[in-house]
Amino acid sequence: MNDTPILDRDAISAAARRISSYLRRTPLLRLAGPDLGLPHDVVLKLELLQASGSFKPRGAFNTLLSSPIPAAGVIAASGGNHGAAVAYAARALGVPAEIFVPEITGAAKRALIEGYGAKLVVGGPDYHAARQASEARATETGALTVHAYDQRTVLEGQGTVALEFDEDAPGLTHVLVATGGGGLIGGMAGWYGTGATRLVSVEPEGCPTLATALREGRPVPAPVGGVAADSLGARQVGALMFPLAQPAVEAAVLVPDGAIRQAQRLLWEAARVVAEPGGATALAALLCGAWAAPAGARVGVLVCGGNCDPGSVLA
Repeated sequence: MNDTPILDRDAISAAARRISSYLRRTPLLRLAGPDLGLPHDVVLKLELLQASGSFKPRGAFNTLLSSPIPAAGVIAASGGNHGAAVAYAARALGVPAEIFVPEITGAAKRALIEGYGAKLVVGGPDYHAARQASEARATETGALTVHAYDQRTVLEGQGTVALEFDEDAPGLTHVLVATGGGGLIGGMAGWYGTGATRLVSVEPEGCPTLATALREGRPVPAPVGGVAADSLGARQVGALMFPLAQPAVEAAVLVPDGAIRQAQRLLWEAARVVAEPGGATALAALLCGAWAAPAGARVGVLVCGGNCDPGSVLA
């Protein structure tokens, strides 16, 4: 049996060097506990300030820079943020991109994808249908597929978020991360492993992909719905991320849509940060009590995306 991990710190560090000139090192924001109604301070990493509005260009650039790109260019299926990231990376590298999105993808994300010059195709009612349509199209054209979460180079790129968080906020005991298909938390698990910093997965009640997989002991289909389904609405977590997440994720908690909306409003009121529902989901776990920090904890929260209509935050 091969016990070599599919992802480790050396691979993530190499990815960071590969992609650094194309991306921003996103800042931290420390919020006092009283501002959040909490007994402890929280360190936010504002990954919504990344190019294209989410963490996703990390994996997109790492994949495109690690792979030969055919004349047909690249193709991806996405609820919105991954598609925008692939379109952004493709434009930066001068290659064509075709992005398949589900019907639930909002106008702001569709406009962002097209604004980066990609061809946008609505591929069905949900992400699963859009992914199937994109795979059929890739077989037809020979384009390079950039998977939203279940691809080694994507996991390596997303893991660079943890590398930066670890360097800029050393000594954190827990980092809360929103989970959809699991590319982000899987990549971060590749960095943190079973060390002193533990990961807490936070999912909407309507999209319990990792919580379901951990309960069943393997990736299995889960429901898809709720306010964050366009970014966290994968039908199940990826096969590659699951063995990384199992030892590194201390808890997998679920939050209601109302708590996600509360987190969006609080980020605006306390920090003038406009986060999309998926981007605010991790913070929601603290606000609604789905996860309570143990005594002495030093807590980080990843605010992972901001691609939404700003007016929707206070709607």
